[in-house]
Amino acid sequence: MQIPIFLLSFLCSLAISIVRVNSISSESTLCSEPMATTTTLGGVRPSQGSQNSAELENLARFAIDEHNKKENAMVEFVRVVKATEQVVAGTLHHLTVEAIDAGEKKLYEAKVWVKPWLNFKELQEFKHAGDAVDSPSFTAADLGVKDVHGPGLQAVPTHDPVVQDAANHAIKTIQQRSNSLVPYELKEIVHAKAEVVEDFAKLDMLLKVKRGDKEEKFKVEVHHKSEGTYHLNHMEPDHS
Repeated sequence: MQIPIFLLSFLCSLAISIVRVNSISSESTLCSEPMATTTTLGGVRPSQGSQNSAELENLARFAIDEHNKKENAMVEFVRVVKATEQVVAGTLHHLTVEAIDAGEKKLYEAKVWVKPWLNFKELQEFKHAGDAVDSPSFTAADLGVKDVHGPGLQAVPTHDPVVQDAANHAIKTIQQRSNSLVPYELKEIVHAKAEVVEDFAKLDMLLKVKRGDKEEKFKVEVHHKSEGTYHLNHMEPDHS
């Protein structure tokens, strides 16, 4: 018994259609599986930005500022060590932050809840997570002053950018600590010495400043931290 040609054509077309449908179904399944894992609500995942991105740094600084206000502390930001995030009616950022507290580098874990559409940002948790013992020590090369060799205070060029920045920081801090409405103006760095001490550089400087019509001199000690910040550790008027 022969099968009609039109029936053979129909059966062939049907078989081809079934194969195509199965192939498309398999491809759809393969494509959809990763999507399901990346959009899981409430799952913790690596942060979308790198740990050194401006957004994450701003969140870490916000966490430290909020902690300092609440605890009347003086913790200083250094860097973001690790960052993950969790989708929960917004984004809950889990941050491991390196910071300086009482002159020592420490690690803190912070959780910051953000809802961008409401311009909402809140610190949920901030806790000590150990000492940053693996942080690299500060070296003479990190100072930026090229002429520091050997232990002890050494004379350095007053025109060096690090010395200039340290002097400007000292003047800014002196202005903030004073009750004067007349601004201080840096006229000259008379001399400067620098020494690397563990994880910071100590700069001793004699500054000539002007406040209104009056010229003054200050002896200052500024610490240049390994993360690049400055701190005025000591200052006194010089009457020489």
